[in-house]
Amino acid sequence: MQKNPDFIIGSVPIFGRVILSPMDGFSDLPYRSLAREYGSAMSITEFISCIDVVKNYSKAEPLLRFNEEERPIVFQIYDSDPSRILEAALILRGLGPDIIDVNMGCSAQAVVNRGAGAGLLKEPEKIAEIFKKLTSALDIPVTGKIRLGWDKDSINYPLISRIIEENGGKALAVHARTKKQGLRGPADWNAIAEIKNSLRIPVIGNGGIDQVEDIDRMLAETNCDAVMVGRAAIGNPWIFARKDINEVSGDEVRDVVLEHLKRMQVLYGESMGLIRFRKHLKRYLQPFEFNSEAKKELMTTNETSDFISIIKDMFSNFDV
Repeated sequence: MQKNPDFIIGSVPIFGRVILSPMDGFSDLPYRSLAREYGSAMSITEFISCIDVVKNYSKAEPLLRFNEEERPIVFQIYDSDPSRILEAALILRGLGPDIIDVNMGCSAQAVVNRGAGAGLLKEPEKIAEIFKKLTSALDIPVTGKIRLGWDKDSINYPLISRIIEENGGKALAVHARTKKQGLRGPADWNAIAEIKNSLRIPVIGNGGIDQVEDIDRMLAETNCDAVMVGRAAIGNPWIFARKDINEVSGDEVRDVVLEHLKRMQVLYGESMGLIRFRKHLKRYLQPFEFNSEAKKELMTTNETSDFISIIKDMFSNFDV
């Protein structure tokens, strides 16, 4: 007998209260699928440029691959042009996502300098236009991810969150820092609680999560519907199973490293998959005090067989 969903986004039931945050370069199909298996409640793609979708689709296509087992699957898009956002969303709808999400939180200069990501927070009227266009044209839920404002002198999350709901947005993820803060400084969970108290749609909290205890604390303190985990999830899919890394055996870390690498190579090819996996590997190995020479060899080898041999040897007599 299937249990009741923890919350619903539009007509999409969500089972679970912890979600892998969309992260450029990290939340691709291989890692999303792992996180989903460990308990992430839904899968959200890396952010996808609407310009690429409309004008250079081959560049966007790799970011749009997903497995059916990942559902609910969310395509996250970004741009500054409401009409192009709509055009891209209509194209992407044909690929069968469950939800379309608008990124209004990315603080990278290359994004905000063109008025996209957190740059949209400066233009509430444009946000209203974007959501009105999308929710009028699409038959699936449209959601958004925001920050608290551009900086401490332009905090406008009450206005932005209200605009999103009033123009048909079906859920809102809130990174509880400003654009200027980026990923630094304390996250203001009180703001998440305020937004949750003021909206009828689901609110997903983000920011300031380092361990399992923080997830439970955010849920309790803000009453948010779910918690989105970003950096703390890199090299740590166990956080979605509510296990901190010190509760995970060395054997399990080794097995997940090898499985993650395998999935990277299926998607990107053997050579490129191994190269792209290195950024994940650094985080998997971070809690362990391995020999520096062995780690260097592991990070530089271009042979899968050598990589597997080194990993197995490193973990053979190590446990946590």
